[in-house]
Amino acid sequence: MGAGKTTVGGLLAERLGWDFVDSDRIVEARAAMTIADIFSSRGEGAFRELETEAIRNACSHDQLILALGGGAIETASTRDFLASLTDTLIIFLEAPLDTMIARCAENPDGPVRPVLADRDRLNDRWSRRLPWYRQAHLTVETGELSPDAVAESIMQRLEPGTGNRQRVAGVSIGSKSGVSA
Repeated sequence: MGAGKTTVGGLLAERLGWDFVDSDRIVEARAAMTIADIFSSRGEGAFRELETEAIRNACSHDQLILALGGGAIETASTRDFLASLTDTLIIFLEAPLDTMIARCAENPDGPVRPVLADRDRLNDRWSRRLPWYRQAHLTVETGELSPDAVAESIMQRLEPGTGNRQRVAGVSIGSKSGVSA
């Protein structure tokens, strides 16, 4: 959260002429409630199941930029599924935790993020997830860059023939043609 997945993902999709999907929005639409409401009424386990299903379904489409929720990689089946996608580029948008928290605070109309209330827990989650994030195919430091500059940096770093990829995922990008962010 706050890394720029949704904003940069939309910009990349526009530049590549691909579709953009945010896995969190898919989950909310299918559950007919916000993620915060899913967590409070059904628990994180139920949310992660919905998230895994949303990611699997989204990745059946070609020429897709998919923004993954920050905790998607905590689920082993989701990590394994993403790793199995040979036609998908996974990108980690890296920024200091304090920068991401500040970005979330600057967006009062953004989603409710209860995890921000407990900084110790948030820091623990970040530390636990970071090794998985760093397994992405491409890492882009976003702390000092505008979303346009991040998207341009990614476009410049995409290998020739990315049009042959179908998806970009994660903070990822891939291609059957995809990219994940």
